[in-house]
Amino acid sequence: MALFLLYETSSGYSLFLANGLDEIGQNTEAVRNSVSDLNRFGKVVQLTAFHPFESALDALNQCNSVSEGIMTDDLRNFLELNLPKVKEGKKAKFSLGVAEPKIGSHIFEVTKIPCQSNEFVNELLRGVRLHFERFIKDLKPGDLEKAQLGLGHSYSRAKVKFNVNRVDNMVIQAIFLLDTLDKDVNSFAMRVREWYSWHFPELVKIVNDNYIYAKLAKFIDDKSKLSEDKLPELTDILGDEDKAKEVVEAAKASMGQDLSPIDLINVQQFAQRVMDLSEYRKKLHEYLVTKMNDIAPNLASLIGEIVGARLISHAGSLTNLAKCPSSTLQILGAEKALFRALKTRGNTPKYGLIFHSSFIGRASARNKGRMARYLANKCSIASRIDCFSESGTTVFGEKLREQVEERLDFYDKGVAPRKNIDVMKAAIGSAENKDTAMEVEEAPAVASAKKSKKKKSKSDTAENGEAEDKPTVNGGAAGDAKSEKKRKKEKRKLDQEQAVEKSNGTDRVDADEQDGTAKKQKKKKSKDEELQDASGMKKKKKKSKGE
Repeated sequence: MALFLLYETSSGYSLFLANGLDEIGQNTEAVRNSVSDLNRFGKVVQLTAFHPFESALDALNQCNSVSEGIMTDDLRNFLELNLPKVKEGKKAKFSLGVAEPKIGSHIFEVTKIPCQSNEFVNELLRGVRLHFERFIKDLKPGDLEKAQLGLGHSYSRAKVKFNVNRVDNMVIQAIFLLDTLDKDVNSFAMRVREWYSWHFPELVKIVNDNYIYAKLAKFIDDKSKLSEDKLPELTDILGDEDKAKEVVEAAKASMGQDLSPIDLINVQQFAQRVMDLSEYRKKLHEYLVTKMNDIAPNLASLIGEIVGARLISHAGSLTNLAKCPSSTLQILGAEKALFRALKTRGNTPKYGLIFHSSFIGRASARNKGRMARYLANKCSIASRIDCFSESGTTVFGEKLREQVEERLDFYDKGVAPRKNIDVMKAAIGSAENKDTAMEVEEAPAVASAKKSKKKKSKSDTAENGEAEDKPTVNGGAAGDAKSEKKRKKEKRKLDQEQAVEKSNGTDRVDADEQDGTAKKQKKKKSKDEELQDASGMKKKKKKSKGE
């Protein structure tokens, strides 16, 4: 049985015929020894056909298809053209050796060409790769390396390409920064409290919030200058008039020591820094919420943006989280406790990061483990939907959240929850309805754009018609009436042509309109000339009659 070898290169597809396999006896060691020597290998393997790629883009498309195990039309045509034809109902007297079993199975499914991929074929293809430049005579030295380098760059660039709106790396960085900011703002706010308490110690007991305390420390500055005139400003900061009066009264009877102006300036500057950091923390939280709604909308609507972001960052990416089973997701973040329990043969942890979800807190102590297991199951489903679905929607996350709420009611009150299959069917139906609603909303916008284009084209043709009406004044009233009717007919024809052309493609419309107007102008010019000739003939006849 003859053996053909399919070898894919950066410059094209090549087909080789392996001869003398009976002598070798398909011995891998013998082939391995003959690979390095071109004289011996050239007797075994000979080039049958070569199909070069048309361009770099074509090479990239072919490379992507081969890597995914898909046979393209070009490859199919190349194989059918150069391989021996197999009669229907008979077995092929040859086989095709390929490097990848995936593409071999696809070739066999489509063309019924028997393919094989084993160690023996790989050794033969290794020899082909080693001596490929010498098989192709037209290749110059260095051409193959350049083609390989260019295709390698473009293939890697295409693989690295991603949707900018769905970059989970940004969520990981944002949640890390948010945690760091929380610690920093906390420690800095405590430093402001401790520093300003030397001057105004009573303020700590009145105001508990760190951000408002920093604002007040900057506003009050020197407590001796605080009077009832500043009550409106204090009320705006505190949001409570009684507290503002309490602050003023405490400042009058304060036991704190006086600070120098330089010390007060430093306290003010530090308080301003704490305020800026806390404001930035709020903006970062808003950014994280919007990013999570873009990347993992279902996970965010189910368990919350912060907890969802923590799960993604701990897993490494949304894809890694989607690959995790629900049992792993349940204890994600409690790895130390898990290994300690396994080492000491104690009880394993029931929950990790998902403990911060409100559902676990609302469940009773007896049902916390059950709730964590059920919630991890739903989070796993939501993360997979977010990772592998093409269109982002929160429908599934909302339905999964309803299921978790029903499960809580079941544990507390004994109300039977709905079945998962019914809920998912309802979610799929509502998602499809949303998609159709979006398409219906987009359709009127497209129609209005088309109408505006039609109006513009009509106005342009009308202007052209008015401009062309002027030279036909000499032709008389009858000629004007006829030309107007003809113009109307031509306008109708133009409108019909434009409608057909718009359905075929908007790019051709402008060129066709210009051609149509040019033809129209030529027709009208010829008509005007005929009218003028007719009027001249009438005048000549009148003159001859008068004579």
